[in-house]
Amino acid sequence: MKNILFLGLFLVLGCKTNYTVVPFAEQGIPTPPNYQNPEAWAVLPASYPKEATLLSKESPNKAVDVFYVYPTLLTDRKNTAWNADVTLEATRQEVLNTPVQYQASAWAAAGNVYVPYYRQGHYRGYVNPYTSDGKKAFAVAYEDVKRAFTYYLEHYNQGKPIILASHSQGSHHIKQIVKDFFDNTPLQNQLIAAYLVGIKVLPDEFKTIKPMYSASETGGFVSWNTYKKGHLPKTYASWYKGGVAVNPITWDDASLGTVDNHKGVLNSDLKIYPKALTVERIDGMIWASVPKIPKRFWLSFIKNYHFADINLFWADIQQNALERVMAWKKLNGKI
Repeated sequence: MKNILFLGLFLVLGCKTNYTVVPFAEQGIPTPPNYQNPEAWAVLPASYPKEATLLSKESPNKAVDVFYVYPTLLTDRKNTAWNADVTLEATRQEVLNTPVQYQASAWAAAGNVYVPYYRQGHYRGYVNPYTSDGKKAFAVAYEDVKRAFTYYLEHYNQGKPIILASHSQGSHHIKQIVKDFFDNTPLQNQLIAAYLVGIKVLPDEFKTIKPMYSASETGGFVSWNTYKKGHLPKTYASWYKGGVAVNPITWDDASLGTVDNHKGVLNSDLKIYPKALTVERIDGMIWASVPKIPKRFWLSFIKNYHFADINLFWADIQQNALERVMAWKKLNGKI
């Protein structure tokens, strides 16, 4: 999984290393993106980026939109910045080559994909004793996502049904988008599904938008966090337990997902490997077996599969998104 595998190794080792820290109040905040400018978007349907080859294979002229927000990429412990500078070419290329290619592409068959660049918060903001400054950095990040989504609604959506998709920090922001724009509002009628992957989402997180435990259900959300079978993190009680964990093979609350039903892992060679793993659903978490893919030896050393929450079930997500689109269209008389 290329850079994503390295991110996985960082998540295993990163918290054990010291960060170079400058207080948030002493840091300059990068210039905010102007979403009127196409350059502020990693992906717009009119011009899918050449770097994301899986995405660019899809037609952008669909009756459904996908709004995707990517996970934390700002992880270098020597980088003192609290928020990403999205004008830097290295930052922009990392977004295109990693989460857009390996994550956002899972929803591209179902809808027109929109991905805003945003000034995401640094990973250390999740780690004590830096969480106070981290909250300020994440607030900056959310303001970008909120402005991007507002611009998308006003200028691009044109009343089309919407899939929300995200991972990790992106899911923190999209969870708030659901609260601010969809929960108990008329826009809820346009929501096909919110895929809030890689964070804890409580069953009663929202007023009127509920977890979905059927593969064809619409108007709600799904969520899961993935760990290697038999392992629990030290943060299990606070970060995972009690959260929604939909089985991403069966798309219900089944305790097991069998290898025969697994649709496929997206690997670093951009090939899909079906029937590659099994899952067990526990409280707030999905346990996955080591996937049967090339170079799986390295994955056998990793317990935290957070970095692969989407890759492990890429083909399952692709098929499920299409199924939910069809179900929404039938329910709303669009077929």
